[in-house]
Amino acid sequence: MLKIEELVHSFINANCDFDKEIVLTNFFHSDWEADILSISTEGFSHEIEIKLSKSDFKNDFKKKYTNQRTGEKFLKHDKIGCGDYICNSFSFLLPMGMVDHKMIPDHCGIIEFYHDEDNWETTFYKIRGPKTIHPDSYWKLCDKDQFMRNLARSLLFKKFELKGKKEELIFKNFFEAKSKK
Repeated sequence: MLKIEELVHSFINANCDFDKEIVLTNFFHSDWEADILSISTEGFSHEIEIKLSKSDFKNDFKKKYTNQRTGEKFLKHDKIGCGDYICNSFSFLLPMGMVDHKMIPDHCGIIEFYHDEDNWETTFYKIRGPKTIHPDSYWKLCDKDQFMRNLARSLLFKKFELKGKKEELIFKNFFEAKSKK
């Protein structure tokens, strides 16, 4: 069975150009975490949300968030669909045929994949490109210095995870405490 990390690795290797874009995985921005976030050299951003089950897909439309500055509560896809969202575009990455395309809002791109377990090859199919949610650069809506600090903190934390040290640390893990504020 294909693990999500293997799917992400395969997708990024097949579809991303590290010379022309910043590509991040599991990156917390705005009010939620992006499974895959790419930012072009021009500042155009694209979030890709991975859904591997119908129930996970349906639950994405029930997610409620509270704006940290205003306290306003909203549904995730209402915020994306109305253009009040930091990314320029949003897509779903789904197993082939898992969801009827009519169930996916028009503003969302659709990327399906097929994983051949016999050859351990994954093929991606762009079914529908995402609509541009707004024309503003990601850097116009996001503090680039804060972004770099968050990125550095995230990379350091992931380094500890990769080394298997997270559970062995004897000092307080202040990375998680700060990211929740």
